[in-house]
Amino acid sequence: MGKATREKLTGEKRSEALATLDGWEERKDRDAISKTYLFEDFAAAFDWMARVATEAEKMNHHPEWLNVWNRVEVTLSSHDAGGLTGRDIELAGRMDALTEAG
Repeated sequence: MGKATREKLTGEKRSEALATLDGWEERKDRDAISKTYLFEDFAAAFDWMARVATEAEKMNHHPEWLNVWNRVEVTLSSHDAGGLTGRDIELAGRMDALTEAG
């Protein structure tokens, strides 16, 4: 993972990165993005979380999330950079891809 992905995203780079994501929203209370995923049931939500956990571990970048039955609420921010970075954008994209892959 290159240095650029660990730098806090600002200005045009931030706008361009956010434009690549679908359904992710900037948090108003902190420098982060969030999205809520809905699944058929708890087992489907948990299966997705397990697949995301494998990807997150490979990236050494872990999401904040809350699971209640079929709903998973995710927040991404890079604490070491003090806000949103390319790592967050990449992980968000991987999460979406795993959702589409079913």
